[in-house]
Amino acid sequence: MLMPDRVRLRLQSPHGSRHNGFVIQDDLVVDTHYGPIRGVATETLDVWRGVAYARPPVGDLRWRHAVDPIAHTDVVPADTFGPVCPQPVMPVIELNEGARQEEDCLYLNVSTPRGASRSDDRLPVMVWIHGGAYLCGAGSQPLYDATSLIGAGLDAGTPVVVVTINYRMGAFGFVDFSSWSGDGQTFDANCGMSDVLAALRWVNLNIAGFGGDPGNVTVFGESAGGGIVTTLLTMPAAEGLIHRAIAQSSPATSVYGPDRAARYARAMLDLMPADKVTPEALRDIPVGALVAASQQMFLSVPREHPGTIAHTPIVDGDLIPDDPLRVYEAGRALPVPLMIGTNRHETSLFKWMSSPLMPVKAEHVDAMFALIGTEQPHLPLPEPEHLDESYQHVKAKVRSMAISRDIGFRMPALWIAEAHNARASVHLYRFDWATPLLRFIGFGAAHATEVPYVWGNPSTTKRDPMYRLGGRPTGDEVTRRVQGRWLAFATTGDPNIDDSARWNPYTADDHASLRIGADDSAAVGLDDAMLRAWGDEVLSFQ
Repeated sequence: MLMPDRVRLRLQSPHGSRHNGFVIQDDLVVDTHYGPIRGVATETLDVWRGVAYARPPVGDLRWRHAVDPIAHTDVVPADTFGPVCPQPVMPVIELNEGARQEEDCLYLNVSTPRGASRSDDRLPVMVWIHGGAYLCGAGSQPLYDATSLIGAGLDAGTPVVVVTINYRMGAFGFVDFSSWSGDGQTFDANCGMSDVLAALRWVNLNIAGFGGDPGNVTVFGESAGGGIVTTLLTMPAAEGLIHRAIAQSSPATSVYGPDRAARYARAMLDLMPADKVTPEALRDIPVGALVAASQQMFLSVPREHPGTIAHTPIVDGDLIPDDPLRVYEAGRALPVPLMIGTNRHETSLFKWMSSPLMPVKAEHVDAMFALIGTEQPHLPLPEPEHLDESYQHVKAKVRSMAISRDIGFRMPALWIAEAHNARASVHLYRFDWATPLLRFIGFGAAHATEVPYVWGNPSTTKRDPMYRLGGRPTGDEVTRRVQGRWLAFATTGDPNIDDSARWNPYTADDHASLRIGADDSAAVGLDDAMLRAWGDEVLSFQ
């Protein structure tokens, strides 16, 4: 059987040998639906890395939905992370050392407690969907090393199997060239979403061989990954693959209709050499040109159209049949228990990065509202006096950041909580904790600052400066509680742990939520004034 060079060179590792610092063991061979793979043992975990869950999306499969991998009979070592989707360099996204960027990027990684694959246990499964503005990141980032999370599960009596995945991003996964189909060429929308579905199908078929329970799968993700989570719950193709969901800082309203998608695809092609802008030539566009164009679109779109981003899932009438927020409102989302929340100071990250992704200045917020009003004249926008009343407690210099935070993150979470609680249980949170250093520099509980506490890892593999002004004991306690709640929810659907504040579900009569800080505190009606100010009409760009 023909196999890629990167796989052929790794075959026939001897029993018990060492490779890249790990012990490769014959008894860590799992016979998957597509063929046997051999994992490696770390000090505390068994891991399988670089496992192909779909065929390489290259050649005729570029801009096509993910296709199941070809079966093999040889034992394939799974000891090295697979390549990551080609992407621009971003200062806040640290890839694993030596990461290769290739279109052949559809790989996942499985981590289990030692011996799980050789036991009769069926452990809950947590599938992580990384963030990165639908443009950057990978399941192999050091931040997502599962050692701490799995160890916390063992300590708390809630052991889990953890899966992290890559998916196509930017031009490769979230640009819709479907209108260019013709001359014998076919292009699909939502290729990145099809990758996530393919990974979940792989988990459903194979995870029992690793000691996981295919009937107890929790998807969890942050930022763009959180947006994928909230979108998945509105996709019929995901039915039966997901049993619980955790959405951290989901930009849930950033799912665009076909008209906007077609405009952005056309703008992307305008950046290509003229001889490549034909259906038969699209698949010959060099990878580097597509990465450069993705980055240019990433920067230009939110500057020209404040409040929008270049790369998002698309309402295509196929994988995503309707606007996800409308699906939630109509009570048609999958009946999956949901934990959803945001961070108290989401937008300070974008101000610190001088990123155009979120409008943080008054003129940009005004332009965002004007754009919504122009494109959706039928939509009743919030009354200015209601917004003024709701934000009068916010200092004038950061009021625009607060409004942008709420329209981009908090209100979508609330709109979903308001609708979905009639379909399944919803637990709403707000992450308020920030180290003394982050508070001192005015960063606060910014976008993505909760992620290291979920995973129990520093925000970077470089020396972590977060505790230079103290706070580590409290931060360690926050980690313990966050991991405990996430693990408990993945295990039973109930995120309560014995020694901390009671976290009740959000209901129509009881707008309960949890504030996660130095100490957790239960709240009722935390966002009621905001709900009154913004109203129940979803504000989004279609």
